[in-house]
Amino acid sequence: CNPPFCDVFCEEGVFSVSQARRVLEAAREHGMKLKVHADEVTDTGGAALAAEMGAVSAEHLLAAREENLAKMVSAGVIAVLLPATAYSLRKPYADARKMLDLGLTVALATDCNPGSSFTQSVPFVFGLAVMKMGMTVDEALSGCTLNAARAIGVDKICGSLEKNKLADLIVLDGDTPAILAYNCGVAPVLSVYKRGECVAKRPDHRGIN
Repeated sequence: CNPPFCDVFCEEGVFSVSQARRVLEAAREHGMKLKVHADEVTDTGGAALAAEMGAVSAEHLLAAREENLAKMVSAGVIAVLLPATAYSLRKPYADARKMLDLGLTVALATDCNPGSSFTQSVPFVFGLAVMKMGMTVDEALSGCTLNAARAIGVDKICGSLEKNKLADLIVLDGDTPAILAYNCGVAPVLSVYKRGECVAKRPDHRGIN
């Protein structure tokens, strides 16, 4: 079983860098993996803190400086981008293209919460990543699957279709993943598989063998 995560929000009006560092140090002493919600509204240096502390990932990063993103690259910190939050708050989107070009591993997530991103739709996040953040379809697909698994430490067992991994997958209504960005606002999932077993499907879908 993976050790639990400790996630701290390093932002103006929440936890300062010094306060967040104390939280993360205490968490590390208790064997926890680290995450930092960083630089969402202002550049507080949260991205640099994530690199300094060896966090698994840093989330948001809308206001992070390039020099601090470069520190994340050197430290192997994953950038988890949450475009639905920027959409809901009417903020500029994180510059995924710049992060990818710097060499960052980019994952995508919904950040579902009632305050700033009340959506559970990963297809919506996929579409925003392609249409608003400069990601290619393949990059967004990796961001929603394998890189997302890396960001929570389960990429050895899921996140991609490979031998000896759990067959956790979805079947989409379309010939290419590009449909997720091109045909926004629809529910494209035909069926859901967990460990190779169909756990949910549309009534009109026969499933796969």
